Amino acid sequence: MTINIGIVGIGKIARDQHIPVLAANPAFAVVGVASRSGQGIDGVPTFPDLDALVAGVPDIEAVTICSPPQDRHVTVRAALGHGLHVMLEKPPGASLSEIVDLPGLAAAKGVALFATYHSREAPAVAPAKAWLADRRITSVRVRWKENVRQWHPGQSWIWEPGGLGVFDPGINALSALTAMLPTAPFIVDAELSFPANRATPIAARLTLTDVAGMPIRVELDWRQVGDQLWEIAVDTDAGRLLLSGGGTALDIAGATTDLHDPHAEYAGLYRRFADLVATRAVDFDIAPIKLIADAFMLGRRIEVEAFEE
Repeated sequence: MTINIGIVGIGKIARDQHIPVLAANPAFAVVGVASRSGQGIDGVPTFPDLDALVAGVPDIEAVTICSPPQDRHVTVRAALGHGLHVMLEKPPGASLSEIVDLPGLAAAKGVALFATYHSREAPAVAPAKAWLADRRITSVRVRWKENVRQWHPGQSWIWEPGGLGVFDPGINALSALTAMLPTAPFIVDAELSFPANRATPIAARLTLTDVAGMPIRVELDWRQVGDQLWEIAVDTDAGRLLLSGGGTALDIAGATTDLHDPHAEYAGLYRRFADLVATRAVDFDIAPIKLIADAFMLGRRIEVEAFEE
């Protein structure tokens, strides 16, 4: 059975990933979009907001919410109130306190709710998790460094409170990390670099550990020039595991596998969402966003040079 789905928010990630992946998945039919900017999809009706979308497309069953996180809570509650199944782009919200009631609300409505972290669907993450499950991990180093001007051009919302700054891509590293490790990490120290003219950080250094005291170092930076760097290195009693390319390559003790597929992550998310819709289930993990909240709580603020587009 085909799921009639709408998209709320037609920005870069919707155009780059959601729209092409949905077009290739016969389990879904895009029946409308809600876009404050008026951007849409050829052949699909466009509406100014979610309520207008629901009124204009009565047979809509689900929505993917790709709008900025600052107003996401209101949109999710409205969608659940309409009895729609909801898939959320990361992060699930702008704060922890505003999202804790959403799983219960979805369950009470009998609809699916999916807080997605696309990097967990990167092809190297599952085999990395399986290999690490039987190893003694001695240390972890995460380096997630990219050029904000290349990957997030003109996205002013990311520099406003609730927009997360460098944690917008950094949540990708943290979501992959929390999926791979057999024990839950927590933050013990953080250093956050804020541009003089921005309200969110452009770089961060995090120190994490787990209940066994394993050292975990995380470096996030939006000022990377040249080659972009998305890697997680894990030292174990059986050698080093290196996940690179954001999860598209995996090296285990010197043996490298290239798993690159530009749409693999979102294709996996929509397969999972279809399953959740079929069973009206909730998948709403908040581990990555909790780490970010703790980084802001524990972090020392350092002012750096102003950032200009």
